[in-house]
Amino acid sequence: MASELTLNIENRIATISLNRPEKLNALTTDGFLEFSSSLEALSYDPDVSVVVVTGQGRAFCAGGDVAAMATGEEFTEATLEGRAQTLRRAMECARLLHEMPKPTIAMLRGATAGAGLSIALSADLRIASTNCRLLTAFKDVAYSGDFGGSYFMTQLLGPAKARELYFLSPRLDANEALQLGLVNRVVEDEALELATQALAAELSSGPTMAFRYMKRNLNAAETCTLAEVMELEAWNHTRTGMTEDHLEGARAFVEKRTPTFKGI
Repeated sequence: MASELTLNIENRIATISLNRPEKLNALTTDGFLEFSSSLEALSYDPDVSVVVVTGQGRAFCAGGDVAAMATGEEFTEATLEGRAQTLRRAMECARLLHEMPKPTIAMLRGATAGAGLSIALSADLRIASTNCRLLTAFKDVAYSGDFGGSYFMTQLLGPAKARELYFLSPRLDANEALQLGLVNRVVEDEALELATQALAAELSSGPTMAFRYMKRNLNAAETCTLAEVMELEAWNHTRTGMTEDHLEGARAFVEKRTPTFKGI
C-alpha cells in the first residue's frame, strides 16, 4: 500500500505532509495509523526540535475518506470493539501533536475539516493561508466527532462556542478563525511556506529544554488545580534553571546580545 505521508527533516525541523492531494488529503484508517506511528518516532528523536504538519496540494486535510464511509469500507473489523480500538489507535496522532515534548505547528491552507480540523487544533500553533476554510463537518455525515476535536475546541473556545460549531458546522474563513482564536496567524497563500519555516526556525533555535517543560506546564494547566500546576512549575522552573541554556540566556541579557541556545 502506498504511503499517505511524506517526511522531511532539515535543520532540526521535521515536516510531515499528508499526501493524498487528489482526495484533499482525506486519509484512510491506515493513513492515520501511519501518521500516528511517524509522530511517535519524531517525539523521541533527539535530532528533531520542532514538528510541522501540513498537506500536499490545495488542502490541509478534509478529514476521513468519505468515499470509504459511503461504501462501508472505512473499517474492516466486524465488531464494535474492534472498530473502536482501531479508531483509538489512529487518533493517537492528535494526542502526540498535543503532548510530545517539543513545539508542533499546523500549516493550513484550503479545506481543514472534520478529523483534519481536530488534528490542526491539536498542534501547539496554527498558521493559516487566507484561503483556508475550517469546519467541523461531522454533522454532515452524521458522526459525533473524533481525534480529540471536542476536547481541543472546548479548551480553545469554551463549551458554548464549541457546541455551536459542532451542531451547526458553519464554514469559517481564515480571518474568522483568527478572530475566534482557532488559528494564531493568517498570511497570504504565497507566503505560507516561508512564514511557517520562519516560525519553525525561530522555535528550533530557541531553548528547547525550556520549551519541553513549558509545554508540560501548559498541558497540566488544562486539567490540574492551581496548586498542582504551581507545584509542577516550581520543579520545572528549577530544572530549567540548571541548564546551560539558562546561564547563556542570562549572560546574553546582561551583555545585551542575542543568546545562542544549545538545548542543554
